[in-house]
Amino acid sequence: MATIGPKAYIHLDRCISNLENIQKKVGGCALLCVVKANAYGHGSIAIAKSISDHENVHFAVFSIGEAVELREANIENDIIVFSRIQSDYIDVAYKNNIILNLSSLDDIQNIKSYILKTGRCPRYHIKFETGMTRLGVDIKDANLLYEKITKELTIHPEGIYTHFATADEGDLSYAKKQLSKFKDVVDLADNYKIKYKYVHCSNSGAILNLEEAYFNMIRVGMLLYGALPSDEVQNDINIKPVMSFCGSIVNLRRVAKGTPVSYGSVYTTSKDTNIGVVQTGFADGFPRPWYDKGYVHYLGNEYKIAGRVCMDQLMVDFGETIPEIGDEVLFFGKNNSGNISVETISNNINSTPYVLLTAIGGRTKYIYLDD
Repeated sequence: MATIGPKAYIHLDRCISNLENIQKKVGGCALLCVVKANAYGHGSIAIAKSISDHENVHFAVFSIGEAVELREANIENDIIVFSRIQSDYIDVAYKNNIILNLSSLDDIQNIKSYILKTGRCPRYHIKFETGMTRLGVDIKDANLLYEKITKELTIHPEGIYTHFATADEGDLSYAKKQLSKFKDVVDLADNYKIKYKYVHCSNSGAILNLEEAYFNMIRVGMLLYGALPSDEVQNDINIKPVMSFCGSIVNLRRVAKGTPVSYGSVYTTSKDTNIGVVQTGFADGFPRPWYDKGYVHYLGNEYKIAGRVCMDQLMVDFGETIPEIGDEVLFFGKNNSGNISVETISNNINSTPYVLLTAIGGRTKYIYLDD
C-alpha cells in the first residue's frame, strides 16, 4: 500500500548537476560540501554518496556524531567537524580520520594532552574569528597561536579558515573588512612557516558575491541543494531545487459558503467549495506561518491553504476541483504538479530557506530519485 503522509522527494541528479555547475564557477577550488543537519534536511548519507566520487569533494558537518555516521556509511572523503573540540572525542576523530576544528587557544592544550598520552596527533583546521562573533581564535591571538603550534604540536594545520557574517547581502563592506583581517592572519601563518594546505572562507553567499574570497577551497551549503542564501545575491549559476516536499490528500468535503475552517476560524469559505485535508502538518516541517498567504500546487494549478496549519494536517480550498484521495500536493520544490521555490515561501513569512529545509523531518518519508 502506498504511504499516505508527507514525502520529501530528493532528486539526486539535481544535486550532482548543482555541484558540477558550482565547480565550473569556482574553477579548481576544492569543494567543502556542507552536509550538517542531515544535509539541510535532505539526508546526509544519500547526498554524500551521490557526490563523493567527484573530484575535489570534501565534507563538513557540525558534530562528531554526524561525521562518524558518514564514516560508518563508507564515505571516505575528508570530513571536517565545525563544533568546538572536546577532549573526550579527539580519539574518536583520530581513529575515524576526521578533521577537527581548532577554534580557541584552549584547544591547543587539548590536542597537546592527547599527543602526550597517545603519541598521535589528530588532523585539524584553524578557525579565526574575524567578525561573526561566534567560534574562532581571536585574530589578536594569532601570533601566540602560531608560536604554540610551531613549538608544542608535532603536526601543522591542514587548513585555515573563517566565516562571513554578511556575504549574502547587497552591502559587502563588512564582509570585505572580514576578508582583509583574514588575509592578514594567513600571511602571518606564512611568516611562521605554518604548513597548511587549504584556505577557505567563502560560503554560498560569497561564492556568488565575493569571488576575491575563493582562495583554494570554498564551502558550499545552500547552493548545493538548489536554493539561494538570500534574495540579495546575484546568481549566475544554474541550480535546481533538490527537494520536492509533498503531502497526501486524505479527505474531501463539500461545504457551503460561510463555513469556517481550522483553528480559530480565521478562514471562512467565500462560496460553496471543496475542502481537502492533506496529511502533513507543522510537526512534519510544514511552515505554519505560510497559511496566511500560502498555497499548494496540484496538477499544475495553485490552491489556497484554508485556515491555520495543524500539527498533523492542513486544509486546502480546491474550489470546484475534485482531487482523488491519495493524490499528492506540492508544498515546495519542482515536480509535475508545479514549481514553487523555498525562497518564495521564506520571503513571505520572514524566514530563510535554511530554517524551512532543516525543519523537514518527523514522519516525512524520504524518497531518493536519480531521474
